[in-house]
Amino acid sequence: MTEHEVTQTLDVKGENCPMPVVKTKQNVDQLAEGDVLEVLATDPGSMSDLGGWADTTDGVELLDQAEGEDVFKHYVRKTE
Repeated sequence: MTEHEVTQTLDVKGENCPMPVVKTKQNVDQLAEGDVLEVLATDPGSMSDLGGWADTTDGVELLDQAEGEDVFKHYVRKTE
């Protein structure tokens, strides 16, 4: 995994679909262009959910995802 210069961290541990995506979108909307949001989730579905959301959403880029022992980390950049 590459280190990203994280602007903000969003903790959605313990929340299940669709809340990790909903809260990620809400937080990304508050960021400036180029900012990176780190999302910490415990829902295994967040790996595909956030990837799919980023692929179909203008203005965001999924930089990386990492599957830890108990926590899934996602790095989303606001591109516009």
